[in-house]
Amino acid sequence: MSGDPLLSKLYPCGRIARRRFIHQLGGGFLGLALGGIWAEAGEAPQPAGLPDRPPKAKSVIFLFMCGGVSHIDTFDPKDNKWAGKLIDAVGFGDNLAEMRRPVIPCLRTFKHYGKSGIPVSDWFPHVGGVIDDIAVVRSMWCHEGNHFPAVIETTTGQRGRQFDHPALGSWVSHALGSANQNLPSFVNIGRPSSPVQLTGGYLGASVAATPFQAGQTPVPNLYPPRDGTRTGRDRQMEMLETMNCEFRETYAVNSDIQARAKAYELAARMQLSAPEAVDFSSEPDHVKSLYGIDEKETQEFGKQLLLARRLAERGVRFIQICHAGGGNGGWDAHGDISTHAPHCRATDKPIAGLIRDLKQRGMLDETLVVWTSEFGRTPWSQNTTGRDHNPKGYTSWMAGGGIKGGVIHGGTDEVGYKAVDSPHYCSDLHATIIHQLGMNLASMEVHTLGRTMRLVEDGTRIREIIA
Repeated sequence: MSGDPLLSKLYPCGRIARRRFIHQLGGGFLGLALGGIWAEAGEAPQPAGLPDRPPKAKSVIFLFMCGGVSHIDTFDPKDNKWAGKLIDAVGFGDNLAEMRRPVIPCLRTFKHYGKSGIPVSDWFPHVGGVIDDIAVVRSMWCHEGNHFPAVIETTTGQRGRQFDHPALGSWVSHALGSANQNLPSFVNIGRPSSPVQLTGGYLGASVAATPFQAGQTPVPNLYPPRDGTRTGRDRQMEMLETMNCEFRETYAVNSDIQARAKAYELAARMQLSAPEAVDFSSEPDHVKSLYGIDEKETQEFGKQLLLARRLAERGVRFIQICHAGGGNGGWDAHGDISTHAPHCRATDKPIAGLIRDLKQRGMLDETLVVWTSEFGRTPWSQNTTGRDHNPKGYTSWMAGGGIKGGVIHGGTDEVGYKAVDSPHYCSDLHATIIHQLGMNLASMEVHTLGRTMRLVEDGTRIREIIA
């Protein structure tokens, strides 16, 4: 030990005091929370920085309905002339054998809303009221017919059941960086269906989603212990910063440690900014009512969407809200399609309130609202009154952020099984979001792990819905 020049420099007497050793080794890591932002070592992919061109949208509010929403019963009405008849379902899921299934009727009524006259189900009357601000894409599709891989596919834009691809929000965070140094650039609100919806993958932990929630504690484990004093914490911070400087000067620091350091530093800044962002006391009652916060059924989701608006106001780039997540997702409706009803009631008014609130504040033009699910549902029955998974055709919609309002694009066949008119793979949705944020999809690639990684291998923006 005495022959090691590094240890001789640190401990000239050749002996290491136990307390000093623990402080030097452990305190150095703890001090990561308080050091300045370190220069990147170049091992992890670097943020691209500014948009390639003036963006139409500055923030994205991404509404993910977990479990597979039935497009047939919400935004893609079909007549019931095929009800009870057998239709060809060859190629459904992984089954390539001949298969015929009976169509079940849609029991919803549809009303034509707004100047555009777009039909919307009686399950979404409030969204129908803002349909002139929405572009409905009825021709989405993906490959995967099971929940977990489909969530991976629609979240990352990549086919395959791999866990190392970053979520779309992580790509946005990586490409644009933060517009507010005191808040994360990628936030998740609500329970996701899969941890893949939160991951930074090969882009690194620094661009992974930060969980947020409405209430007094916006981020779990954000605050220091309550039993300490401010003076005591200040002394600890001073000591930790000193030890951290020594540690940085002494040891090479890898990108994982840097990512963790940035996370701690951001947490320290969020102790001041995050509580203000989730404090609704300054919001007028009529705004809270707009989101349904004063009603039991819509209260929880309403708070989440109001929080999303406040985060977008404060420069958060990508706010993802997962509704009814966990397991296969609450929107999964194998047994009875009527299980959609409470989820529609819980989300309908808050979603419409979000769009109206953004519009009245002049924020809708620069905030892109996206509504989607991992896939749709079949026109035939799973269990008498339920519907099975359907990746071959489903609906997503977008509003604000330079998107045309009051338009329908694409369509499924006459029973709602396959996207046949202008079909769009799920990565086209990603490409459209990236375009509206001012980024060139071709630039959304990094060289890491000895390979060139891209946000999507093959995706084009949906030109027909862009204003």
